[in-house]
Amino acid sequence: MNFRQKLAQFMYGRNGMDAFGRFLLLLAVVLMLLSTLFARVALLSGLFLALEWAALICCIWRTFSRDIVKRQQENAAYYEKSRAFRTWCRSLRDRWQQRRDYKFFRCPSCHALLRVPRGRGMLELTCRKCGNRFKRRS
Repeated sequence: MNFRQKLAQFMYGRNGMDAFGRFLLLLAVVLMLLSTLFARVALLSGLFLALEWAALICCIWRTFSRDIVKRQQENAAYYEKSRAFRTWCRSLRDRWQQRRDYKFFRCPSCHALLRVPRGRGMLELTCRKCGNRFKRRS
């Protein structure tokens, strides 16, 4: 039996790495960088170091846990809590990809995001959400 098969056999019935585990691992790396950045301030460095170890131990514990149902519930709660941030990041990415073809404006009254084609000159825009009319140059 090679190493890969032994590892697969060991991990059978365990949770493994999920999105919340990846978040905890990234958090541990960021806290490690912060603890080295604030190495001269003993209190902050110690605090970041303790939080780093807590996140890392929690990540490892979740990865090797056999209580899969509980870990899936925790992962679903993480997805629920981070949905707004992930939606905002996806919106930024989409706007960045469409920046050559479209211009984006916010409605002055309700702050809804409006997308108009570039190069059309002065346009009178109507917000779909609140019906407010305003002029902008595309």
